[in-house]
Amino acid sequence: MDPRVVPVRTDFLGAAQAARLVARHGVVACLAGLADAIEADFARWPDFEKSARIAHHSPGGVIELMPVSDARDYAFKYVNGHPGNTVRGLPTVMAFGALADVTTGLPVFLADLTLATALRTAATSALAARRLARSGSHTMALIGAGSQAEFQALAFTGLLGIEHLRIFDIDPRAMRKLVDNLGHAGIAAQRIACCASSAQALQGADIVTTATAAKQRACVIADADLRPGTHVNAVGGDCPGKTELPAQLLRRARIFTEFTPQTRVEGEIQQLPVDAPVTELWQVIVGQAPGRTHDTEITLFDSVGFALEDYSALRWMHALARDTGLLQTLDLVPTLDDPRDLYRLVREAGQAERGFG
Repeated sequence: MDPRVVPVRTDFLGAAQAARLVARHGVVACLAGLADAIEADFARWPDFEKSARIAHHSPGGVIELMPVSDARDYAFKYVNGHPGNTVRGLPTVMAFGALADVTTGLPVFLADLTLATALRTAATSALAARRLARSGSHTMALIGAGSQAEFQALAFTGLLGIEHLRIFDIDPRAMRKLVDNLGHAGIAAQRIACCASSAQALQGADIVTTATAAKQRACVIADADLRPGTHVNAVGGDCPGKTELPAQLLRRARIFTEFTPQTRVEGEIQQLPVDAPVTELWQVIVGQAPGRTHDTEITLFDSVGFALEDYSALRWMHALARDTGLLQTLDLVPTLDDPRDLYRLVREAGQAERGFG
């Protein structure tokens, strides 16, 4: 090899290292850092080249590719959604992603994003609620106690000061799991009410988060159970044909989205006419549009997850992992003495194989 050639290396953060990173830094601290990173990137929304994610659907779920870029970075996430995976011993959501340098195309960071997807979703929920929920909100109803639930609960208790959680899931084991994990995270069981129905969970709630997994047209809460002034954080409706809320609620709420062309296809607003008015969250962040306008208004964040949030998560995780020494490196890209001579790799590999034999 020409001594002037520097080996190409890509930084890597695997699933175990990602978990160690979050444990070392603290879940709530990670949620706070991610919320700030996402807010900063949403504030420069026009700088990014954006598109709806590319989705391949099957009877059991969906596999998606989520790209975004600016003048410096390109990012993508691969993610699936297969609600039936739990019976196979697999997560319903699995993800990985990469950051690349736009100038050269070189992939600089590859990471597991399964854990980060839950974190950035909860961080975005809290970011939206800062602008949309009533001041002085103290109680949140959480409908669905699956893999997203702990992160949503910790984001709202840790970042917004929610004091009481009212939870409901059709599976009592899921609720017990949630209470146990939140106890480990420092939320006393006395602050959590396990409810027998979604209607019971909504009693006295200032904020309602829905995060269920079934791929179907569902109504996990009833419009009549929602009191004026509630903020609804709708997380579970995230692909065509999968919704959680009644259309009546959508018609009387003020709706906020991430990237509207994607949300119209995948979010709760797929139930509404294509010209139904919505406001994108970035417009509120930069002051182009108001958030909540009065205390009796019902606000609804129709959150389907957008690639810019994953870009924020990747760049934030990359910096934090580098500072904490958890990064590994991969030879993901070949190192070439002559960039035009790719075939040389085969020749040299063959020589090495013959020498080994």
